[in-house]
Order: sequence, then C-alpha cells, then structure tokens
Amino acid sequence: MKALILYSSRDGQTRSIASYIANKLQDTLRCDVIDLQQADDVDLNQYQQVLIGASIRYGHFHPALAKFVKQHAEQLNQMPSAFFSVNLTARKAEKRSPQTNAYTRKFLLSSPWQPKQCVVFAGALRYPRYRWFDRVMIQLIMRMTGGETDTSKEVEYTDWQMVDRFAQEFGQIQYEK
Repeated sequence: MKALILYSSRDGQTRSIASYIANKLQDTLRCDVIDLQQADDVDLNQYQQVLIGASIRYGHFHPALAKFVKQHAEQLNQMPSAFFSVNLTARKAEKRSPQTNAYTRKFLLSSPWQPKQCVVFAGALRYPRYRWFDRVMIQLIMRMTGGETDTSKEVEYTDWQMVDRFAQEFGQIQYEK
C-alpha cells in the first residue's frame, strides 16, 4: 500500500508533523511526503490514500491548499483521505477539534473535498526564527489571545501523543473503503 502525505508549512512544524506521521506508518504503508507547493504534477492514481496537512498564518491557509483541493476534489472524495490543520489557536484544548477550531471548520464548510478523517494540532511558536514583521504581528496576536509574548522563546504546543493516535487511525482508513 502506498500513501501520499502532502503538507503546507510556513515555519516547518507542519512539515515535521507530516514527516513524523510518515515515519510512524513506515511498517504498514509506503509514504511519499511532498510540499503542496511542489505537488502540481502529482498523480493521485499512484496512491491508495491521501493525507493533507496545512498550517494557518494570519487566519489563512496557504493558497496552495485550496488550489490542490479544487483541482483534485473529485478524486480525493472517492479515496480514503484525511486532513490535519496546524495552528496556534489549538494550543487551547477547547480549540483543538474540527468543530471548535474556526479555521478548520471554515475550510471544511467551504471545501469541495470532505476528508474521511480530520484533526487539529497545535503548532509551535518560534519567535527567534521569525522575520521582524512576523515576530511583532504574532506577538500582538498572542497578547490579544493570552499567549506567550516573550520573543526570546520558542514554545512547541504540538501534542505528539495526539499525532501518534491520528497516524494510527490514518493507517487504518484504507480498510474502510
């Protein structure tokens, strides 16, 4: 069996989660992990299932997500597929489900693709790695939402046990056709 794991990552956390899931599945699935921005020529017919992960920046997913989903919605809806969203809002437990995470909910409601599984992971806050503008803007957003504002810190909010559980579930959807 072969799975495709696509990701859209701004600062690397979504890429790390996608790679982690692929590594967890290596005993049962052969996984190709590809950046959504490099996925224009991907042939979904080569895969038995697809996972797409995307991060939020300033309230929006990267446009590559919408482009890919629009282009491949019919095929994605006919095969085992899943979606994971990564954002800092999900650092709060009550914002960690597709129903309670505004960004994920909005995406799913407007998307022609309806993945069979969906989950929301908290991302990472990497102040020292951000450009000046992003550091200031993210600090402002974090101040407004009660988050970490010390720009010398890096904080990883991702619940890796939650990622493990999701990877296991994704590895099993192939049997639920």
